[in-house]
Amino acid sequence: MTIPVTKKAEEFGFLKKADKSLHTGENHEHGAESFGSYKNLEADLSNRALKKYMGNRLEKGLRANSSLYRAKIKPAQLILFTTQLSVMLDSGVVLSDALDAIAEQAEHVTFKAIITNVAENVKSGENFSKALAEYPKVFNAMFISMVRASEASGTMAEMLDVLSSYLNFESETRKRIKGALTYPFIMALMAVAATGTLMFFVLPRFMGIYEAKGASLPKLTQVLVSFSKILGNFEIMTVIVTTLITASIGLYYWAGTVSGMRVIDYIKIHTPVIGTMFVDTVVTRSMRIMATMVNTGVNLLDSIHVMQGSCQNYYFQRLWQGVDEKIRDGYQLSESILISPGSELIAPGILQMLRAGEKSGKLGEVCDKVSIFYEKKLEATIRNVMALIEPVMITILGSIIGTIAIALLLPVFRISTVISH
Repeated sequence: MTIPVTKKAEEFGFLKKADKSLHTGENHEHGAESFGSYKNLEADLSNRALKKYMGNRLEKGLRANSSLYRAKIKPAQLILFTTQLSVMLDSGVVLSDALDAIAEQAEHVTFKAIITNVAENVKSGENFSKALAEYPKVFNAMFISMVRASEASGTMAEMLDVLSSYLNFESETRKRIKGALTYPFIMALMAVAATGTLMFFVLPRFMGIYEAKGASLPKLTQVLVSFSKILGNFEIMTVIVTTLITASIGLYYWAGTVSGMRVIDYIKIHTPVIGTMFVDTVVTRSMRIMATMVNTGVNLLDSIHVMQGSCQNYYFQRLWQGVDEKIRDGYQLSESILISPGSELIAPGILQMLRAGEKSGKLGEVCDKVSIFYEKKLEATIRNVMALIEPVMITILGSIIGTIAIALLLPVFRISTVISH
């Protein structure tokens, strides 16, 4: 560490003074004091260096933690982590040892660091759910809620197995949707490229011919020309793009408000076909959570609390909150759902099965059967939607491209008549 010049001069003065006193035998006490002063100065500098070093380490650590806090991982990595942890815990491995083993095998550097930090927090006595909550971009509210419930009931291995199955199901659904949209997306890109070429290179030539002959373009072609002029005007496009960006930012922040969540969640539920899929997904997840927790001896109110945290939809959360309040007032589960706001989200058939499960004392088994039934129903719905997406997209794109092609071909069909005049 480099010491400032003044400090060096002070130290040199102390040393000279002490050395002179010791050699001449005069004022030994003063020499000892000078030497002691030098040692105090050295210790003070060492402490400053240590504090500076530790401060730099702390600052780097905070930066690392903040980067991990914002980090995201692929769904496949989270599924693998959940599956491995479930298998290890089911085999009797201690949680901290299981986390260490998974961290050693992790290939992704960021996720490896996250698991390592979680393991360290668990070893220091922190709850597993609390350690996971430090990384909300990786572990969502549903994941943390289910882990917290499994900690209370001692069924973490079973709950992680349920989580793994659900995460795997969601991942497969996303892959199916992406696969169904790939072909129409490629067609759309090709259509945009072909249309742009015709509008900006071919259409201007016909415009020049028609203008030279004093003839007017067909009405459909005129609309296309007006649209192409808007796209080619830098000032207009700047205003449009700026407006779109501003509106998108405003919509993003509005979606985070209570009113925004209500509107968006209402659209999710009531959109034809897509809304049914969303409702079936939430019901399947809720019944699976309740079945797992009730069968493992978890309190019904705790199960409903976890279901409420896993919904991530305002209307379902309101429903389960109302059910929680009604059960505390002494109502049965089926009755609580029936008289709570949002009861229309749960099909009457489910209520009948829940009522039968309550009477027979087999609520967990009934919830498990309901979740299996709705999971199969959801898979069938997804297959039907995937089968419809491709032809619908092709029809829409074909209509757009056909209209543009007709608008471009009409001047070609009339070009001989215009030239003859």
